[in-house]
Formats: sequence, structure tokens, C-alpha cells
Amino acid sequence: MATWFDRARFGMFIHWGHVSQQGWELSWPLVGGSPVFPACQDIPAADYHAGASRFCPRPHAARDWMQRAARAGMRYAVLTTKHHDGFALWPTQANDWSIARTPYGGDLVREYVDAVRAAGLRVGLYFSLSDWHHPDYPPFTDADRPYSFGLAPRPTPAQWERYLAMMTAQLEELLTGYGRIDLLWFDGGWERGLDDWRCAELEARIRAWQPEILINDRLPGRGDFDTPEQIVPAEPPGRAWETCLTMNDSWGWNPSDTNYKSARALVHTLCETAGRGGNLLLNVSPMADGALPPLQTERLDAIAAWMAAYGESLVDAAPGLAAWQHYGPSTRRGDTLYLHLVQRPYESVTVRGLHVRRVRAVRELRNGLALAFRPRLAIADQLFNPDPIGDLVIEVPDALLDPLCTVLALDLEPPR
Repeated sequence: MATWFDRARFGMFIHWGHVSQQGWELSWPLVGGSPVFPACQDIPAADYHAGASRFCPRPHAARDWMQRAARAGMRYAVLTTKHHDGFALWPTQANDWSIARTPYGGDLVREYVDAVRAAGLRVGLYFSLSDWHHPDYPPFTDADRPYSFGLAPRPTPAQWERYLAMMTAQLEELLTGYGRIDLLWFDGGWERGLDDWRCAELEARIRAWQPEILINDRLPGRGDFDTPEQIVPAEPPGRAWETCLTMNDSWGWNPSDTNYKSARALVHTLCETAGRGGNLLLNVSPMADGALPPLQTERLDAIAAWMAAYGESLVDAAPGLAAWQHYGPSTRRGDTLYLHLVQRPYESVTVRGLHVRRVRAVRELRNGLALAFRPRLAIADQLFNPDPIGDLVIEVPDALLDPLCTVLALDLEPPR
């Protein structure tokens, strides 16, 4: 069944927690880091958790995030309500490890949800099944190092029952106390098996609380869409999907990580994702007070300016041509085909396998300037075929090229 998610194309991921005060990656420092996070710190577990009592961001920081998201053409957002470190950004009644024990005294999830709706976006919540702080999970300690995927400390049966009851109570709070939630983004499920999480039962509860919600594939064995991480898959999955991507190598605010992707690289990834029918969930990592780092706002501003000129080629657009037809991503909306020039053209661009006599006009999307084009056909098709398939050669002057990515719009006659 088609949903809003299928052509949303662009969303904002927000990784934020009490360790944003220290400028540490979320959760992973307390288990000693991981090779997949090259800039991650290695922090004793007690030191990692100690900063929670001092967390006090400025109120309503989420308004700025969502205004920036809307300007960038994003259609939805996902906030880490609880990461693997177990710290909840809402005043949960299920345990005492939350924003309620800090000087802040508010509800960061409530502020986020209100800001998302005010910006006209869809509401997504991230929730980690793992909890490296909870006494019944049980908590990860320095004695459990080095961390190994799938070999986390094991609870007793009684502990596990208590933990599942607590986790379910937290999900009920999130999914019944904040109005309509459009998307639930699970993580951390790798530490237990499908039967341990009781995924079928959990999914049934979630859909009873929020009948129209979408659930990602990280609730083991369940879910509505796939979530490749940090890469655009060579072949798109067989159903709805989304690539989640950091701007640098870190999910949380990590000032030591300056290995940022350029705005051009991020725009190209967005185009490539849309051209394969997926969405890009681009991460931001607020600092301690909730403000976004300047290196991230610079990129969001550049993307917003680009989307103001070219966004119609992505949002609500379907995939366009096959890869062999054009050296770059392409999308389609009705009778318009969009070519994303992620490589600099040499005087012209060639598109193959088109009904070339159905092309009415070609224009540069940003300024609407008409471009010269000509068909290239086999001799027999020129002579005898009234609706031939061939190559279309489009002239692209250097002066038209956008510094991030130029988009050409081909206006086509309707299919015959």
C-alpha cells in the first residue's frame, strides 16, 4: 500500500542526548567505542553517565531544527527519544533515567513533536531496544569490555520480564501521549533474538496505539521499510527504503570529528537516493544547548538554496531512467523527466533509449532556460519509424552549471 513515505525523499535525523554536553558520540563511548565509529571516544561507563544530572539545554531548540528542515525541503524528522545509553528525553514514568532528573525540568520530546507539526512535517521517533544503563537489561560495565556485537551481558529470566515491561511502558507513553506519530525508528535489536524481543506481540501493540504508523526494519523480523546505513545501496531494496547518513563520521555532536562531507556530496547523495526510489534521512547533532553546529547549518543552508531551485525534481518524484540511459540519477513527475548532472558535462549530455520525437522541450530547471537538443537515430528509424527510440543529445553551456548539481527538465508528450 502506498504511503506518504514512498516519495518523501528527504528527512532529518536528530541525534541528541546528555553527552552532547561533553561533545561525545552517543552511547558508544561507554562501551569503549567501535571500529565503525572512527572518531568515537573511549569513556568509563560511570563517567559517561555522570553528566546526565547537568543537562540543561535552552527551551524550544527544536523550532530552529524544524524550520531549517522545512527550508531544506525535508518532509519528516526522527529524534532519538532514547538511545542505547537508556537516557530518555521525555519525563518517563517507567524509570528514573530521563530528562526529569536534570535541571531542565521540561519535556524535550513534547517540544520536538510540537515543532515538527508547526513546520508541517511528519513526526518520527527513534527508540533503542537496547539499554546499556537499565539494571535489568542488565547495564554494560567496564568489566564487560571489549564490546562484541551479539555478546552483551545476559539477564536472568526475571530481569528480562521486568525490562520488557519497562520498555513496553515507555513505548506506550510515546505512542499514546503525543498525538499522531507517523514513524517509529527502532535500533539496537541486534543484541537479542526475535523471540526475546517478542516482536510480533510488540508490533501488534504499536499498531493498536498508532494504526497508521510506519515501523522500520530494525524491529527484528518486522517493519515496513528498510534502512541501509551510511551508503546508498547499489541495487534498491524490493520495498520502501531510506538511507540514514551522517554529515561527518559521527551521529552525536563530536567537535573532534571534522571529516565533513561537502554540500555538493550531500546533494549528490540526495539525488542518487531519490533516483533509486529511496529517501535520505540526513543526520544533525545538536550541541549541549540544542543549537546546531555551524558546519552543519552551513550545509543545511546550501542544501536549502539548492532545493529552492531544484526541489521539484526530488520531492514526490518517482525514479526515472535505467542506469544505462543517463550518466547520473534521474526522476520523473508526470510527463516531466529530470536529469541530475552529478558529473560535469563536456558540452552536451546524451540520454539513451528515449522516444526522442516525444520530447517537446528541454530546459534548465533553475532558470527555465530552453536548451538545444537533437535526436540521434538509426537510419532505418529515421526513414520508416514514426515513433523511434534513440539517443537525445542536449547542449549544456558551461555558464548554466550549478556549483552543486545542475538539473535538466525534459518535457515529454504523454505516452501514446
